[in-house]
Amino acid sequence: MLRIAVPNKGSLAEPASQMLVEAGYRQRTDSRELVLSDTDNDTEFFFLRPRDIALYVGSGQLDVGITGEDLLLDSGAKAEAVLALGFAHSTFRFATLPGAAGSVADLGGKRIATAYPGVLQAYLSEHGIEAEVIRLDGAVETAVPLGVADAIADVVSTGTTLRNAGLEIFGEPLLTSQAILIKRHDVEQPQRIEQLVRRLQGVIIARQYVLMDYDIAADLVPQAVAVTPGIESPTVSPLHEQGWCAVRSMVPKRDTNAVMDELYHLGARGILVTAIAACRL
Repeated sequence: MLRIAVPNKGSLAEPASQMLVEAGYRQRTDSRELVLSDTDNDTEFFFLRPRDIALYVGSGQLDVGITGEDLLLDSGAKAEAVLALGFAHSTFRFATLPGAAGSVADLGGKRIATAYPGVLQAYLSEHGIEAEVIRLDGAVETAVPLGVADAIADVVSTGTTLRNAGLEIFGEPLLTSQAILIKRHDVEQPQRIEQLVRRLQGVIIARQYVLMDYDIAADLVPQAVAVTPGIESPTVSPLHEQGWCAVRSMVPKRDTNAVMDELYHLGARGILVTAIAACRL
């Protein structure tokens, strides 16, 4: 039986469970449920704190898990990324009082507060910077105004929270992170994990593409196919009306309307767009 760790709460939890549902796995309906057996897929799910997942997988207690790239690095666990999942994106940045630092080099000898000491220490070591790392749980933006630290290293989205605390961002990002599927380091990947990976890859592709169908004059097919080349090649079929063809192709979802405009201008008609629930490529 494949044992999978899934985030129990936080920003990773709902998107992770939703992706697994789209991949054909059963998920819990009660948030208090911590263990779930999916007998149809010979799989057991364990709902854990996101910060603990890398440790369980790295120790071999569980086969794979979904967690954040940042949490994997911070844990120091013997686990590695198998697949980037494309959600829960985050960026780690330095911040301090306005004018107190202009670059990362200014952090030498300073006190830096963070909830991710592993991430921060790895960055400082890589850049040859000696500084005191102060571990805090929860909001760290108050550490500088309260005199606990000279700077902070924290997750930043819009930067509004930091500005409200009187801080400004400086230097390059320490790390950009997203949700990832992980397994134990240097352990052969069994077939059951390969199946899980294929299913999740199918969900990722399905979320990025739509299926586009349209009719077009046969002599314009080469130009239309250049607009919609698809993943491998589009499907082209003759229509009952002489001299016309039906074309079906996968198109990047973000480009849907622009592609429809271009096809219509070219002479395509009956342009239809269908969502893709899952796929295997």
